[in-house]
Amino acid sequence: MAVTLDQTIAQKQHSFFSRLFSTQTFWVVIAVILACIFLSFATDAFATSKNLYNITRNITFVAIVALGMTFVIITGGIDLSVGSVLCLSSMVLAVTMHAGYSIEIGILASIVTALAIGAFNGILTAYLGFPPFVVTLGMLSIARSLAMVASNNTVVFQFGPDHDKLLALGGGAWLFGIANPVLYMILLALITGFILRWTKFGRHIFAIGGNEHAATLTGVPVKQIKVAVYMISALSAGIAGIIQTGWLGAVTTNLGTGMELQVIAATVIGGANLAGGVGTAFGAIVGAALIEVIRNSLGLLGINAFWQGTFIGGAILLAVLFDRIRNFRRSD
Repeated sequence: MAVTLDQTIAQKQHSFFSRLFSTQTFWVVIAVILACIFLSFATDAFATSKNLYNITRNITFVAIVALGMTFVIITGGIDLSVGSVLCLSSMVLAVTMHAGYSIEIGILASIVTALAIGAFNGILTAYLGFPPFVVTLGMLSIARSLAMVASNNTVVFQFGPDHDKLLALGGGAWLFGIANPVLYMILLALITGFILRWTKFGRHIFAIGGNEHAATLTGVPVKQIKVAVYMISALSAGIAGIIQTGWLGAVTTNLGTGMELQVIAATVIGGANLAGGVGTAFGAIVGAALIEVIRNSLGLLGINAFWQGTFIGGAILLAVLFDRIRNFRRSD
């Protein structure tokens, strides 16, 4: 039976929309849009330029770290140390610049610290067979302790001769009035999306998450890639720490506390599967957006901030439930 061109086009369009409606990320985007519309009518403060500016800027710190976490989760791993790595990287930057070194030296020291921690996590996980949960949970404590040692548990708010450069880096708006952290987030999201979608490294990451044993048999360098993804996760936390230091203008040893939960929540809500094999850069961004909209809305609606964990936890459970329902349908 011959198939006409119109029928072929219609079939492709139907297939496209079917895939679109079945993705968790699509429904999270819809949830963010509906929440923004509701809050715009329910409160006078939500749709103001100042509040929207703060929301977009606040999204960036969780989103940037979530981009790195996406690599780890796709392989079936987890990184609980990102909040503490962010703190330590920020403190290394602050202490180095406070000692009189340039911003370039401070950023380099911060990045090297983050990469070293990521390599340590990856080697213990990939080569020594340690469970990633245990390794990164231990590093959560170690990294924050090292941040306290580096600063003697004090607040650092003077960054030497390049103090103003650091504040401009994190708190400025160099292009069209868009906050610099937002620009960094967009750039990193594009890089992440490109790596995951178009590179051999990205295909190997998905292969490991889909079936690690099969990936090994097909010649995928599983151990090296596992080390690399933990380094990427730590690097993203280090970058976020540098940006957040410039934005806040000070570093304390409680910076990033509990951030790992928000980051994991953002990736899972955005469509990543904790079992591995699934995840996107865009999903990490929209997941972080939903969390920030929830956090912002609580204050505007006069709801006690202590409910934030309940709402975010509920969103995680709904995301996992959605994924389970989708898997059941596929199995049928």
